[in-house]
Amino acid sequence: MSAATLPPAPAPMVSADDFLRLHGDESGVELINGVITRLPMPGGVHGEVCWKAGFIIGGFVMQHKLGRMFGNDTFVRTTPTGVRGADVMFMSYATLPENVPTPVGAFTPPVDLVVEVRSPYDTIAEMTAKAEEYLNAGVRVVLNLDPQTDTATVHRLNEVPQRFSNGDVLTLPEVSPAFAVPASKFFE
Repeated sequence: MSAATLPPAPAPMVSADDFLRLHGDESGVELINGVITRLPMPGGVHGEVCWKAGFIIGGFVMQHKLGRMFGNDTFVRTTPTGVRGADVMFMSYATLPENVPTPVGAFTPPVDLVVEVRSPYDTIAEMTAKAEEYLNAGVRVVLNLDPQTDTATVHRLNEVPQRFSNGDVLTLPEVSPAFAVPASKFFE
């Protein structure tokens, strides 16, 4: 068998620490099951929904002085061989006290909320698996926003995901018991 007919060698496994040392200042790259994965740019709709999620949730958080908001590709350690780039993230002052400086680099859960927006190349199964990865790492709640179907799905550990669409009112008690917004607002 010639070298040209051999299957490609599997990518070497990379630890979260090594990934962050090598790629901690990049966006569009994640560590998934020990494999460095470059993600295609998701485009305008994705960016618009991310901005709206940050604006809607972040505006409420700032108005009520509940904690800190973080934007696109904030790294979160999910496993010893996993680092994901959250689209939007919330940390309450109960989790990360106001008088404690924001960490430099990746966050290690607990994290109160991660918002992930479905990109054109993401499948529902991939979005669900990513939510489960975050939850198993210690994220309290994951909100998946799907601009292809104008739906919001809330994932919590050991609970059936809740799907919101049209006129449904989305609540996130992990942010605040008072937080409630029509799911459609994220897609208008």
